Amino acid sequence: MLAFKYISFHYIKYFSVILLALVLFLVGFDYMENADQLSNSANLVLIYIVYKAFFALDMLLPLALVFAMISTKIFLIRSNALVSFYSLGYSRIDVLRPFVVVSTVVVVIFIALHSLSSFSRADEYSNNIRKNAEYLSPTRDLFFTYKDKFVYFSKMLPLQEKAEGIRIFSVKNNSLKEVIVASSAVYRDEAWFIKKADIITKPDDLSFESLGIKVTNAKDLEMLEGFRPKMLDQVYEGKVNFTIKDAIDALFLLRNQNVNTSSIKGALYKIFIYPFFVPCLVVIIFFFVPISPRFLNVSLFSFGAILATLLVWGILFMLIELSNNKTIPSEIGVIAPVVILFFIASWQWRKFRLPT
Repeated sequence: MLAFKYISFHYIKYFSVILLALVLFLVGFDYMENADQLSNSANLVLIYIVYKAFFALDMLLPLALVFAMISTKIFLIRSNALVSFYSLGYSRIDVLRPFVVVSTVVVVIFIALHSLSSFSRADEYSNNIRKNAEYLSPTRDLFFTYKDKFVYFSKMLPLQEKAEGIRIFSVKNNSLKEVIVASSAVYRDEAWFIKKADIITKPDDLSFESLGIKVTNAKDLEMLEGFRPKMLDQVYEGKVNFTIKDAIDALFLLRNQNVNTSSIKGALYKIFIYPFFVPCLVVIIFFFVPISPRFLNVSLFSFGAILATLLVWGILFMLIELSNNKTIPSEIGVIAPVVILFFIASWQWRKFRLPT
């Protein structure tokens, strides 16, 4: 128990310092690069920096966990604390356990943060501030299918939960039957409401004997039940920074709509599966660290371990981007690498389970 508290304390300390340094570096570098493109408003600049910090946290937290493990293990070696623990009868697994427990707890908290829109969509919000001086810009010319209808929004305002320039096309047997035209629609009570609209109806038989096209006025129409504005914006604009709730709702809503949900599944895999490469990599690297500087050049090993961590993280990041662009299936790009790391870590855990 004493070893667990001691190692956990130093691990959390190194993790906090490294994460803060990485976030400040990325945010500072980004601000110096884009300062001339930002608004003169101090409030917008501050909000931009906060969102960039959230984005940096999302991207660099897993990396900081592994770097912190390497730094803590080197500290234990240089201070001879590691040899002391082994001399007192602690096994390698006893020394490793604090790293695995703390990193897993941090990963779970990290996953929970993705339920917040400001965290999951931080990069999108910061880019909107830089380009449009507002963190949530309107989406224009949004055209999508829902059930048996084709829907067009000339302009959608996710923050106000409002859409303008509405056109709803009803098709039956590959033939246009009806068009609903409205100037605006508002989202409330889990559905979109149109206060006033014109309904243009085409007869089944367009001939000289038919009555021709019929135009009627309608009020208080309800459509697109459960399709929240942010969900529409994310799904049909091809964005991949979903919150947990938006991704799950979109997946269940669209699975019967003949809509490709691979990007949504990829987003969920990235949230729930990808971060767990950290405990696996912690286990793998841990057993390669020497117990004393007499057995290996510790500085050289630190450099190699950090380089290997960056390489693994870069490969995972590349595979995720390929999955987001639908170049490879998300199961191969996200799940498979983490599963491979898990099996390697499990094999090492079993191999070194005996006391030192």
